[in-house]
Amino acid sequence: MTKGPSQLFFATNADRAALAREQFFEEGQRPSGLVPEPVIQSWSRCMGSRRKPDERIEFEPISKTRTATVLTKNRRLLEAARDPLAELEVAIAGSGAVAMLTNGEGVVVHASSREPSRSGLMHTVARIGVPIGELAVGTGAPGLAASTGEVAVVRGAEHFFRCMASLHCAAAPIRDASGSVVAVLDLSCVGEPFKFDAAGMALVYATSIENRLLADSARSNVLLRFQASPSLIRTPLEGLCAVNGSTGRVLWFNSAGATLLNFGRVPTRQASSEEVFGLNVDALMTLAHKGSAMPRTLPTGLTVWMAVDYDGREASPEPALIGTTPPASGCDRIATPTSLKDSNKFAIEEALDQCHGNVSKAARLLGVSRGLLYRYLRNQGRDQ
Repeated sequence: MTKGPSQLFFATNADRAALAREQFFEEGQRPSGLVPEPVIQSWSRCMGSRRKPDERIEFEPISKTRTATVLTKNRRLLEAARDPLAELEVAIAGSGAVAMLTNGEGVVVHASSREPSRSGLMHTVARIGVPIGELAVGTGAPGLAASTGEVAVVRGAEHFFRCMASLHCAAAPIRDASGSVVAVLDLSCVGEPFKFDAAGMALVYATSIENRLLADSARSNVLLRFQASPSLIRTPLEGLCAVNGSTGRVLWFNSAGATLLNFGRVPTRQASSEEVFGLNVDALMTLAHKGSAMPRTLPTGLTVWMAVDYDGREASPEPALIGTTPPASGCDRIATPTSLKDSNKFAIEEALDQCHGNVSKAARLLGVSRGLLYRYLRNQGRDQ
């Protein structure tokens, strides 16, 4: 069948965006099907805020004091993002694209280095402290990713403000343990559209940052890493689950884990690790000692490869040392540990015994700080 003239004329994204703008801004019609629905909704919000498409955006950063406060509050985010962003910047170095990381309010907290040859617009936008959320710059991928919680792409004239029509951006959200969007990773370029899958790239690296942030937040709990293939463990595709080390209750999943096991990211009902994984807390501790991923058939019949991390040392007066193999000793005065608390005490006492009470040597043997062992001894009424 021969295509009609309008279908031929509006075949490109730029043509469709131009027609959509004409219908929306000049004729008051909803341009459904011409641009993504989230873009139309963003245009409507901008109009509702009495913004005008012909306004000029200055991309002014917030004050130095506020910027310092934002960076301090997002210290853990930046630490989690450090290595993934370094890898991403190597990957896009020759593409003309810039990577930006924002906090949940859309303020840039990291921007990849800008080459002198890049356009003035990108030099203006990609600066720490510049707000690039919807309230500041209208329709854009960072704002859409933050509001929808999904990967977003905004091309050229799909931006609300005409002065941003040369910009192309793709962004992916980063969530915390509660499932709330706390950051956004954005890739932007000026002029020609991306020549690679920018949305896919943003999603992969945003997921990597999110997983590192979640793993960091689980340091006082038991962290499970799992997937159907062992090769996916410790990659952006791994499933993560945090379990309370005292009660065995499942606290949260990351996106991959929730999808694989058909749970919400934060379970709406209390579920135990034994119910979900067929392993109680003591069994998880045994798996933590294994170090590497091991196959496990779940109560649902699905077999996954699973590794267990545990580091509760910051959350407990008795430093949690599960995962550290207790040193060999002929001492038999301590019974075989049967609980998380007993396992901690077992590892500490065995190390101290082998090191003849030398706290420094015992700390090195266990791979912990001397301060943690001193706190343990004080709690036992054995100040040294």
